[in-house]
Amino acid sequence: MSNGANALIRTLVDAGITTCFTNPGTSEMHFVAALDTVPQMRAVLALFEGVATGAADGYGRMADKPAATLLHLGCGLGNGLANLHNARKGRVPILNIVGDHATHHVQYDAQLQSDIETVARNVSPWVRTSKNTQDLCKDAAEAIGACLGPPGQVATLILPADVSWSEGGVPAVLPPAPTPATADDAAVAAIARALQSNGKKAFLLGGRALRAPALMAVARIAAHTGAKLFAEVFPTRIERGAGLPPVERIAYLAELASVQLAGLDHLILVDAKAPVSFFAYPGKKSYLVPDGCQLHTLATYSQDVFGSLEKLSGAVGAQQTTPVLQAAKRPGRPRGKFTADKVCKAIGQLMPDHAIIVDEAQTSGIMLPMYTAGAPAHDVITLTGGAIGQGLPNAVGAALACPDRKVIALAGDGSAMYTIQALWTMAREKLDVVSIVFNNRSYAILNVELQRVGALGAGDKAKAQLDLKTPPLDFVRMGESMGVASRRASTTEEFLTAFEHALRTPGPHLIEAIVPPTLAGLKLRVLPHLLESLANLPPTIARALKRKIAP
Repeated sequence: MSNGANALIRTLVDAGITTCFTNPGTSEMHFVAALDTVPQMRAVLALFEGVATGAADGYGRMADKPAATLLHLGCGLGNGLANLHNARKGRVPILNIVGDHATHHVQYDAQLQSDIETVARNVSPWVRTSKNTQDLCKDAAEAIGACLGPPGQVATLILPADVSWSEGGVPAVLPPAPTPATADDAAVAAIARALQSNGKKAFLLGGRALRAPALMAVARIAAHTGAKLFAEVFPTRIERGAGLPPVERIAYLAELASVQLAGLDHLILVDAKAPVSFFAYPGKKSYLVPDGCQLHTLATYSQDVFGSLEKLSGAVGAQQTTPVLQAAKRPGRPRGKFTADKVCKAIGQLMPDHAIIVDEAQTSGIMLPMYTAGAPAHDVITLTGGAIGQGLPNAVGAALACPDRKVIALAGDGSAMYTIQALWTMAREKLDVVSIVFNNRSYAILNVELQRVGALGAGDKAKAQLDLKTPPLDFVRMGESMGVASRRASTTEEFLTAFEHALRTPGPHLIEAIVPPTLAGLKLRVLPHLLESLANLPPTIARALKRKIAP
């Protein structure tokens, strides 16, 4: 017999959970002590709970299995909620272990006492407080099963201190995972008929449909039937680049997304939901499926995506069709005035094979998909839930999940400041991450939104809430203070020199790119009027303008 904490860690390791991102407190000390008894468990300290949860998210996306987090009470869990929200939206498996007061102590309502279950339910479909040591590991095994799904999800196991320290813990075995079903025959037949009709049709892909095996299957179907391939606005993880099928992501701006989807007769969802506007805007649609377009679902989040696509491929006779693949093509070496677009071009020109890009560049990354389309095959992680502060922590997790791959993390200056402590963990763990911070001294995306929502009377006080100029943020000094080799680039050549050095030198690096906002001045003022006009323009002109604004 061992205590609860020791048995719990052994249960996790036996289930394949070998990484735990921690920010512990007093209630978790027996779990912390037990880490030394199970060498297979790697414990990674984060200085802020949002880094721990974001790192677990990045790890889960790249490892295809859960990491654990160790968090202190309801306050600690609350500090990590934003990145758990992103993981929930991305259907990423994460197991939260949240310490609680000893069961006999709860009655005294101590200073840190809170309703942890209520905090957890906002982001975690599975929540349980273990009541005794004997049942703890059974609870943990059930939580892990819930994490794994399908679909993947966040599960939260609340661990009272006395359940952790008491003797009588027995490691539990994970129950057999359910076998996901493929699409039923009737759905496949109906979608096959739609694909073989004369109408305009497209697939909208998300989740596992954006991995290479599924992409190759759906690309054969598309080539055979003339269907278009779209990806969700912010995919959990998309495999792309030379030798893989090109997929066009739905635009963030609803007006541009409507241009992409215009004229469709059939839209087929594969591990994705119907497209909607990110926010509501006065006088604009929230639901973006075109009027008259028939919506079909081939595979839901809980179904076998690849098997369903293979079934559909057989139904339309596409098994032997040659898919359209992205040709290898890098952009030229950037020159001239330094802008965010030049950074994106440099990434496309220099990124190594099998890199992992964590994209939280916001407006600074508009050109990134275009410049990296023909680069060597790579993965891209995006901001699934829209809660900023994901990029740097995701990079921590991705680097730990894939230690043999270079991770390139892109963040806006405002986004980076939410979870800047991730740099310290990168240095402590010697992770091979190149962090690029676009310092345009602005919440630039919010300047765009201020224009789009038609907010009236926005003067100096309003605009000051979106401005980061005073005092100026110094990311080089911040990076160096946390042990990360850091450089500032104010010219294109300075950036190229810094980026080339970071790519050939192992370990964490930070490059602060001093760039102007991508959308500012006249461009920013004209954008809402241009977007408003798209619905009234001929489709060919509207599509050309869309490509100009967001390729």
